[in-house]
Amino acid sequence: MLSAFKSRFPSFLYSAPALPRMRLGPEDNPDNPLMLQFFTWDTTHDEMSWWKHLEVEIPKLAEMGFTQLWLPPPNKGENRIGRGYDAYDLWDLGEFDQKGTVQTRWGTREELLRACQVARQHGIDILIDAVLNHKLGADRFESFPAIPVNAENRLKDEGPVREIDGWTAFDFKGRGTKYSSFRWTHEHFTGLDWDHRTRTKAIYRISGPGRKGWSQNVDKELGNYDYLLGIDIDHRNPDVQKDLLDWGVWILQTTGATGFRLDAIKHIDQKFLLRFITHIREKSRMPRMFAVSEYWSGDLKLILPYIKAFRGETAFFDVPLHMNFHHASEHGSRYDLRGILHNTIVKEKPKDAVTFVDNHDTVVGQSLESWVDNNFKTQAYSLILLRHDGHPCIFYGDLYPNKECYNENISQNLTLLIEARKRFAYGPCVDYFQEHNCIGFVRMGDSIHPGCAVLLSNKAESDDFTHTIRMRVGREHAGSVFRSFMSRGQRADIDTDGWGAFSCPPGRVQVWFKS
Repeated sequence: MLSAFKSRFPSFLYSAPALPRMRLGPEDNPDNPLMLQFFTWDTTHDEMSWWKHLEVEIPKLAEMGFTQLWLPPPNKGENRIGRGYDAYDLWDLGEFDQKGTVQTRWGTREELLRACQVARQHGIDILIDAVLNHKLGADRFESFPAIPVNAENRLKDEGPVREIDGWTAFDFKGRGTKYSSFRWTHEHFTGLDWDHRTRTKAIYRISGPGRKGWSQNVDKELGNYDYLLGIDIDHRNPDVQKDLLDWGVWILQTTGATGFRLDAIKHIDQKFLLRFITHIREKSRMPRMFAVSEYWSGDLKLILPYIKAFRGETAFFDVPLHMNFHHASEHGSRYDLRGILHNTIVKEKPKDAVTFVDNHDTVVGQSLESWVDNNFKTQAYSLILLRHDGHPCIFYGDLYPNKECYNENISQNLTLLIEARKRFAYGPCVDYFQEHNCIGFVRMGDSIHPGCAVLLSNKAESDDFTHTIRMRVGREHAGSVFRSFMSRGQRADIDTDGWGAFSCPPGRVQVWFKS
């Protein structure tokens, strides 16, 4: 795989890492940057639209220290409750009467733009979730030749070419030609999963004169992972490229957003996606435009070639780290915390890593279910929020009350950790990963922020046991007192060489700061 990437992107070995090149929040903010994913999969608000809810919450989020908000896909989906990942019309932000509704699941165009304006006024950047892999909800079907392929090996045909009826025509009659006059037909797609003529569900590769088959510049899982779901977009088509490139510039100009979360990139032609990012940076005159990509795999070896191929143009969500957190929560005290960062992006490529604990896809019952249980949730957040490496993303479902996954205790702990990040977690990071069930690290502080000492434990809770690790906070703190932050009332005295004995209850997290 790596040799193939080298042939496509011969200069990739000379790239700089992504995060230092990108805007992580307003440039004049001296505090730590922090991202919030402001949605869950099923969430709605009982009293107002989602965009109005966002607007109302922005002042509080700014005060907490958030510098970026990742919004759900703002485009019209295939039905009234579509979340935007069922992308029907990227150019409809809740403005046109299409698919039985004017507003999207999240609200109207005007409400979205108002929330984005309020975010800018409070020093918070907006990130757009770009769903570029597929479309759903076509307006009519067309007849064309196609070949069924094996679901487990998309390079293997399951039968001869045949005529099928596919829902591949998108007319956008509600929008007309406003913003874009492009109309999608079967010529703009590579495959689909439904033959309306025979009412057969299978994966079909669209065939016929001039068709190129699956893109070769995609992940090699299942032979070729170009097809994921719905009607798969052919990113090699010049008309498709123009429409998506134009949309990328337009959506940033319209909303005032400063970057993208790129959905499902292992299924998208890599050459196009690299062009998409660089083109929009140039045309929008935003050289520090933020971009983070979702390549869903817990195997670091599969992700590293992608990181290199994209030459620092996009950061990557650290899925291997999330999977380590998930496994730690599954195994409890049997999990060796000294290896919690092993085989992760944040360990190997720290300046390319967007770290997270959970998201909308990992919740119990979702397609990528790998939930980090409450027995390790606070510990996981302490690792992404209080350490030096990576750019952390908080999940709405862990912070706000909701019906899917909320836990009040976790939310309270998370709020404290967010405050600790803003106030204390600065400067070099020194690790004390010495015990199976308890690890610690010290942030040494910088010229304008203090540091802190952090311990976390995955040992079964006990009333008659406390972890203690000696850690050095620096000779400049000799003779001072550090106090506990997560649960108040404890103290640690620093000796003449800058060392202190810091404690943590089993199964908990403790943060220590200079009083």
